Amino acid sequence: MTFSIVAGCGAAYGVAVASKFIAVGAVVPAAVGDVGAVATQSFAKVSYKADTLALLRAGANAAQAVARVTSADPLRESRQLGVVGPTGAATFTGAECFAWAGGVVGGSGDPTDPAGRYAIQGNILAGPEVVDEMERAWLSSAGMPLARRLLAALLAGDAAGGDSRGRQGAALYVVEPGGGYDECGVLVDLRVDDHPQAPQELARLLELNDLYFGGPEDVEPLQGALAQEVGRRLAQLGHHGADVLVALADWAGVENFEMRLTPEGIDAKVLAALRHATDEPPGRHTGATWASGAPG
Repeated sequence: MTFSIVAGCGAAYGVAVASKFIAVGAVVPAAVGDVGAVATQSFAKVSYKADTLALLRAGANAAQAVARVTSADPLRESRQLGVVGPTGAATFTGAECFAWAGGVVGGSGDPTDPAGRYAIQGNILAGPEVVDEMERAWLSSAGMPLARRLLAALLAGDAAGGDSRGRQGAALYVVEPGGGYDECGVLVDLRVDDHPQAPQELARLLELNDLYFGGPEDVEPLQGALAQEVGRRLAQLGHHGADVLVALADWAGVENFEMRLTPEGIDAKVLAALRHATDEPPGRHTGATWASGAPG
C-alpha cells in the first residue's frame, strides 16, 4: 500500500514515501543524522523504527539490523522494511506482502561517496516499473541536495503508477547534523496527510520549505536604483526607514524570511516575494521569479 525511498549521503539521511493511506508520514519514516534512516510499511510495525536505529547506532550494518528486527517478528512475512546506514543499505519484503511488492538497494559502502546509498521498496504497486523508475531518478539526480533527490525518486514512482489503489498521503523527512532551522538537525519535515495529489502537493511544500528555511541566494547589493525600489516597495507595505536593510528586516520578520537575510544585500527569492507582495512584475534587476510556492 506504499512506496518509499530511504537514502543517505554522508551524514545526511532521509525518507520519501507516498501511499493510499492517511497521514503516512506519521507511520513510515524515521531518520537520525550520522546514524541512518528507516521506512516501515505493509502492515507497518512502528517499533521497527526505534529498534533499527538503535542497532545502527550500536554498530550493526543495514543488513544486520534488518535481519535482527525481522527475525524476532512472527508477522514479518506481511511486512516491508527499508534501512540505510553509514556503510550500506538493505530492504526486506515479506512473502505475504500484496502484489506487486519488492525492492532494490544500491550505492557503495563508502560513506563519503557523493552518489549515496539507497533502499527503494513498495507494495500493492502498479508494477515493478515503479521501483525501477524511482531508482533511475535517484541515480540520475546525483549531485543535487538529498531532499531534491528523494523527491525526484518519489515523483518518478508516482508517475510510473505508484500505489495501484491511488493517492492520499505523502511525506519527506531529511536530517543532517547541524542543519535546518536553529541547527536542530532536521532539514526537511513535511507531511501531506490527505490530498488527492499527495506527491505533487509534497513537491509544492518543499518549494516553500526551501523558501523559508534556505540561506541567501543570488544576493544583490542594496545600492542605487535597486535600493530605491526596495525602499519604495517596503514603504507600500508600511515598513519605512532611512536604512533600507532595517526596513527589510522588519518586513522579513513578518513574512518569516529571516533565514534569507544578509547584510550583503537582498536575496533573490526575498526580492521576488517583495515584488509579488506589491503587485509589480517579478524578475526585474535579478531575473528572479515568484510563483507563490509552486514547484519550479
